[in-house]
Amino acid sequence: MRTSAAVQALPHAGTDPDRLAVVCDSGESLTYGELADRASRLAGALRLRGLQVGDVVAIVSENAPAYLEMTWACRLAGLYHVTVNSHLGVAEIAYILDDSGARAVLASANLAVHAELTAGRAPKVEHRLLRGGAHPDWDDYEAVLASAPHYERDTDLEGDLLQYSSGTTGRPKGIRRPLRLAPRSPEEDTFTFLVGLIGVDRSSVYLCPAPLHHSAPIIWTMAVLRLGGTVVLMTRFDPHGALRLIQEHRVTHGQFVPTMFTRMLKLDQRERHGYDVSSLRGVVHAAAPCPVEVKRAMIDWWGPIVHEYWSSSEGAGFTFITPAEWLERPGSVGRSLLGPLHICDADGRELPTGETGVIWAEVPTGFTYLNDPEKDAQTTSPEGWRSVGDIGRIDGDGYLYLTDRASFMIISGGVNIYPQEAENALIEHPRVYDAAVVGLPDDDLGEIAVAVVRPVDPAAAGPALAAELADWCTARLARYKCPRRIRFADELPRSDTGKLFKRELRDRLLRDPEG
Repeated sequence: MRTSAAVQALPHAGTDPDRLAVVCDSGESLTYGELADRASRLAGALRLRGLQVGDVVAIVSENAPAYLEMTWACRLAGLYHVTVNSHLGVAEIAYILDDSGARAVLASANLAVHAELTAGRAPKVEHRLLRGGAHPDWDDYEAVLASAPHYERDTDLEGDLLQYSSGTTGRPKGIRRPLRLAPRSPEEDTFTFLVGLIGVDRSSVYLCPAPLHHSAPIIWTMAVLRLGGTVVLMTRFDPHGALRLIQEHRVTHGQFVPTMFTRMLKLDQRERHGYDVSSLRGVVHAAAPCPVEVKRAMIDWWGPIVHEYWSSSEGAGFTFITPAEWLERPGSVGRSLLGPLHICDADGRELPTGETGVIWAEVPTGFTYLNDPEKDAQTTSPEGWRSVGDIGRIDGDGYLYLTDRASFMIISGGVNIYPQEAENALIEHPRVYDAAVVGLPDDDLGEIAVAVVRPVDPAAAGPALAAELADWCTARLARYKCPRRIRFADELPRSDTGKLFKRELRDRLLRDPEG
């Protein structure tokens, strides 16, 4: 049995229940009928435990088909779902559970941290359901589903993501939007419009190579399911694995981040072209600025199907650019689709066309930072515009170009340096696997730019490669934008979506300035 609420949210559960909804590289899968049935039962179980519209459920899990039944259950019952970063430690997760006010936690036994999320560490949590294992403090997830009633619609509101920022510049903050009416059809869902921009429809096979605990992967993946496409889910990205799944499942669409492109491009030419990617019809990337030559190389390889958007977990602005537009304006992230953008100086004055400043957006759907009115005030202009601190410029045709985050800016000898430019130049070097540029204290200039490079061949790290990279940068950038020093590392601290933890990297360099 599948309730009308589940079928309304996932129409193909009613019209084509045996259609594959999600398949994971772990071998697990769910049909649309199974997804709707299990989501409906879980929603019913949460209601039976007293959770009401607007309450919060936290999900602590690796990528798995069950992750999506959990989020859909919350959607059906009008609950906020917090998708907790599965790599966090117990103290970090306990902070999010407390700050969000989560009444229930749905966790995977594959993540050992669940055993420490006891009443003493997370006192606000009333219900704990554990999938794939047993623990005396947790209810068995499968047993709960087996005995649960199907959810019967008791609200016109649909649940939503309560996303916590990745914490790249400090402690993560919850981003909450007002709950909205459940769409009566897939076409009424804003996010199905967004995935439609790259051509996703019910016939699509969509690759999700990123963790579902990040906002874009979970939002776009759920939109694909609303439309009736099949989701191919990776437990962890690796370049060979992604290309193999594209070939095996005849993937048509997918969402990536620039570091994934870089790592696929760093494969040997013979390895890359040994995979059949001819099924691809449209992909999209975001999360961080993509070096121009990296994107050009992807278009040369995959064809003119590589789209791009700019946004944030907050939804403070959304731009989109097609491959054809990008080839005419390399480096742009497109024009705004969700309200006007404004470029302002540090004092909030709007700047003329073409000048670089802080990006502010007129946001059609409001959001607040949970329990942080001070941050709300800091990121809201007197006009009501919102900003997450990105820096950029808009040309005469309305196309946005990103520069960097304001918090990453380096002030050296009174000159503003945006490290993204040097990072892009370095990553385009054939001997560089990854690169980051941060500002470190300097007695003379106040700050200097220091690059940390992960070479393709670790054995190549040394003065000769540093000199080669310095020459590479000065041939492409104004000298003041180039790193004053180049260091080498085996790994850079990045999130699963490619965001660089610059504070962590800078702190590491400060602790070991000569290392």
